[in-house]
Amino acid sequence: MSQYTIGVDYGTLSGRAVVVRVADGAELGSAVHEYKHAVIERTLPATGETLPPDWALQDPEDYVDVLRIAVPEAIAAAGIDPADVIGIGTDFTACTVLPTTADGTPLCRLDDFKGRRHAYVKLWKHHAAQPQADRINDVAQRRGESWLPRFGGKISSEWQFAKALQLLEEDPEVWAATERWIEAADWIIWQLSGNETRNACTAGYKGIYQDGQYPSREFLAELNPAFADFCETRLEHPISPLGGRAGGLTAEAAAWTGLPEGIAVAVGNVDAHVTNAAAQALEPGQMVAIMGTSTCHIMNGAELREVPGMCGVVDGGVIDGLYGYEAGQSGVGDIFGWYVDTLGEGHSHQSLTEEAAKQPAGAHGLVALDWHSGNRSTLVDHHLSGLIVGLTLATRPHEIYRALIEATAFGARKIVETFEKAGVPVTEFVVAGGLKRNDLVMRIYADVLRRPISVAPSEQAPAVGSAIHAAVAAGAYTDVRAAAQSMGRIERGVYQPNEADADVYDRLYAEYDRLHEQFGVIDKMSHRLRRIRDAARTTQEGAE
Repeated sequence: MSQYTIGVDYGTLSGRAVVVRVADGAELGSAVHEYKHAVIERTLPATGETLPPDWALQDPEDYVDVLRIAVPEAIAAAGIDPADVIGIGTDFTACTVLPTTADGTPLCRLDDFKGRRHAYVKLWKHHAAQPQADRINDVAQRRGESWLPRFGGKISSEWQFAKALQLLEEDPEVWAATERWIEAADWIIWQLSGNETRNACTAGYKGIYQDGQYPSREFLAELNPAFADFCETRLEHPISPLGGRAGGLTAEAAAWTGLPEGIAVAVGNVDAHVTNAAAQALEPGQMVAIMGTSTCHIMNGAELREVPGMCGVVDGGVIDGLYGYEAGQSGVGDIFGWYVDTLGEGHSHQSLTEEAAKQPAGAHGLVALDWHSGNRSTLVDHHLSGLIVGLTLATRPHEIYRALIEATAFGARKIVETFEKAGVPVTEFVVAGGLKRNDLVMRIYADVLRRPISVAPSEQAPAVGSAIHAAVAAGAYTDVRAAAQSMGRIERGVYQPNEADADVYDRLYAEYDRLHEQFGVIDKMSHRLRRIRDAARTTQEGAE
């Protein structure tokens, strides 16, 4: 009799469930549920309040709806008997974090707080905590905190501490009601198993948990005296290993999903980090780029190195026995989508791609910076913004589209080069995520990186990675490496660089590098423009 596990991947706009056969990783059925509230970034639904710039919230009820809707639909599509499912695993886009009561109730569900924006989930791309992140970095650098180099020298505004400090300083009442500050990756496991957990991945990369401890009480007090007890009162909890069993599926969650009560619930994880298992890319030097709305770059290394601007290095952050490294780009597919929706003159992704593919490399005379959602790596500055140089009256829409694709490829090259200069070699570049379906994007990346690109063939690679971890949690495999060997998939060297085009891209990358230095380091004009924008919007809102 075959056994199965369920993997659930929580993304930015939807949740995806997949049914995977434990013996060989065959994907038998899947379903996608679009979040009802999507990303809350303009107005708060409960009140109609206009949100300030750089806010990105979500409603946690959307996450539970994925369990109620997508999981049963995936099981039906697979045509299996739910009684043969032995475990469920989940992953989340991160850092996505929320305040709750002691029993895990999100504060936004309480009548007293449903109209307060700080009571909601702060999505990964909530960048309004940049001032708090700047202070965290300044104080950490001045104090010489030993954990700071583990994050490339800078903490991101996307992460737990900056977002929590923003909550404290902007809404003390919601802060006072916050009894637990928890990653959505761990919150959903709480809903499934009835047990509160803290997974090693989000704790290490997003929660500044290094060498068995969080930042000190003294450090936090220097940021804000009321922040001193943040870790011990709202965050600290035993850290659970990846692939571990968080508990058994509760009766309530069994009713939601149609799965047997008591089956294994795997410890939570991050969408990017579980994907390495699905792509059979767990050995040192195999960098997996999970390319969707943003891109995360995840790889293992045998040695601990300090890489400028990386998102973190965590012992066992991807798999036991190796150091897991993370970097990323805050906007990739989001940039292409913005262009099509806003400036593409009614064109589609397909039409723009087809026209752009006809043009030789370099023929548009453009170079762009891929900072439309700020820079996650290597500058770690979410107040940077995008730029296009070379526009003329002859520039056509598909040329801009191609330049934006190239800009994201240049950003990936900057990350790869930074790792290698720091002594962390990249031996294979593997792509997962939705953008791998765009042949032009993949060919441009191969040319810009001047290296072959391998592909994780699954359309639901993070969900498969979660299913792999669920198989380990259920005891079907001894560890994640063994499970990945049987259940993962990789297609090697699918895209090869074209040497002539790569030569052109070397020249364009040199121009990108100059812009990167000028506008990312020397003259941060985008910061001044942002301040002017924010002041004007504040004046307008006050007048209204």
